[in-house]
Amino acid sequence: MGLELAGKTAVIAASSQGLGRAIAEQLLKGGANVIISGRDEEKLAIVAAELGASGSGKVAFKKADITKPEEIKELVKVCVEQFGGIDILVNNAGGPPAGSFETISDEDWQAAFELNLLSYIRLIREALPYLKERGGKIINIASSSIKEPIPGLILSNTFRTGIVGLTKTLAQEFAPYGILVNTVAPGRIATDRVRHLDEMNAAKLGIPTDEMEEKMKDTIPLKRYGRPEEFGKVVAFLASDENSYMTGSSFLVDGGMVKSI
Repeated sequence: MGLELAGKTAVIAASSQGLGRAIAEQLLKGGANVIISGRDEEKLAIVAAELGASGSGKVAFKKADITKPEEIKELVKVCVEQFGGIDILVNNAGGPPAGSFETISDEDWQAAFELNLLSYIRLIREALPYLKERGGKIINIASSSIKEPIPGLILSNTFRTGIVGLTKTLAQEFAPYGILVNTVAPGRIATDRVRHLDEMNAAKLGIPTDEMEEKMKDTIPLKRYGRPEEFGKVVAFLASDENSYMTGSSFLVDGGMVKSI
């Protein structure tokens, strides 16, 4: 089955590395034109050059801090100017800081809200007029914490769950426009973010990071971390014309780690 992405245009937030970059690569392989974004312009230029050889689609980049409304507006504007519209919006953001309820300040809560939920709302608002023109896909990246809270990550547990409520609501509101909205939740995917969490947890236990990683792998039925490209392929399918009837749903990509039904 080939993914129908040729001629589509995608905006991908936070895509200079990790899951965002993996998603961009898979969309480009499917023939989509992609604009990647992030806060480091020099890094974006390097990644765009590397991704340019990934597939038949074209790649552009725009520096954007998604906690700043004016930079979100500019990102969408540049995408439309470059490629003539928007068919796919992938909302993504770096994880908020770790911590427990008693260690998190009001400032931490506000920053996490703006990064991990409000940025999604603002990006959708800006992209919506273009998505309504010809239908499209919105994919909101969350975390396995939407199904099973992760100890020590209260900010993620709270705002990632909010993404699910947003997705479910918008799937109903946007269905008349032919816009499908879904959430994709990664488990332990081999990214810098997961490595950082392993390092943090290893330090708490006083053990080497590699030992911590093996402990985590033991909690996953497949006994390994996922590869970023495996995650990217799921998002690419949901963004493609092959997905014509799935909306308002949450998809875990976690190797069976989450035990909830």
